[in-house]
Amino acid sequence: MGWIFLVLIYGLFKGGREIAKKKAMTRNTVMEVLVAYTVLSLIMVVPQAKDAGGLELKYYFLIAFKSFCMFIAWICSFNSLKKLPVSLFGILSLSRVLFATLLGVLVLHETMGALQITGLVLVCSGLLMLKFKPNANKTDRVVPLVAEEINPSVKENITIYVIIAFISCLMNSISGFMDKILMKDITSSQLQFWYMLFIVFYYAVYILIKKEKISLSVIKNPWVWILAVLFVTGDKALFIANADPDSKISVMTLIKQSACIVTILGGKFIFKEKGIAWKLLCASVIISGIVLGVLK
Repeated sequence: MGWIFLVLIYGLFKGGREIAKKKAMTRNTVMEVLVAYTVLSLIMVVPQAKDAGGLELKYYFLIAFKSFCMFIAWICSFNSLKKLPVSLFGILSLSRVLFATLLGVLVLHETMGALQITGLVLVCSGLLMLKFKPNANKTDRVVPLVAEEINPSVKENITIYVIIAFISCLMNSISGFMDKILMKDITSSQLQFWYMLFIVFYYAVYILIKKEKISLSVIKNPWVWILAVLFVTGDKALFIANADPDSKISVMTLIKQSACIVTILGGKFIFKEKGIAWKLLCASVIISGIVLGVLK
């Protein structure tokens, strides 16, 4: 069951990345942070290049497709989050869990027992609870955790931004599905090196087309370096876990939600956020779901 431990590492590091990303973007723009930590991540995996060759042509195309899915996912998520309330976007992101589970069950023919189904329900419930909290006002028992108003200029096109958010979740799920497929025939070093190389290539094309300006001062941002280390290490653990024939996408998706535990604690101790008691209650529901999900 070593793959469970590796996916848990990925989930915890993913939560750490969200904290590092938020801190990094206090000094630099979204695109600067995304491009910088991706390039740094590529540099970190360059030593694996010596073991990355010898692939059949079809695998280069498959890895390029996986990389493109993640590129689209990141672009869509940032654009939709920019326009939609955080509370609404968070609820929409629940679809990522469902998309990944459906791909595992329908395409890879993974089976989910009663415990796994119960775990999935608990994880989704806990994530949904994170977006709402009890209100002391009896006339309004539940309110959005982040009560943002939708900009009037966005209301007319809100459907478009909701669709973009769903596209982001779907692309993330497809990428995770591709990991499982690819790791049956190639090594983690091969996947990680080419994946990072293709991502950097897509960013380069995007920057040229959009004429984005990237300040070199972003290299001095320590949070970008932390992001890169967490990204490379976490992905390495995930790829190795996918190579285990016993690993299941449906169960891995549940374990990945451990990221929320790190973000909740980070919100309390680093960003001094309030409402931590309710969030910890939500986290306990999610943890219960993860525990049930990994039981046979």
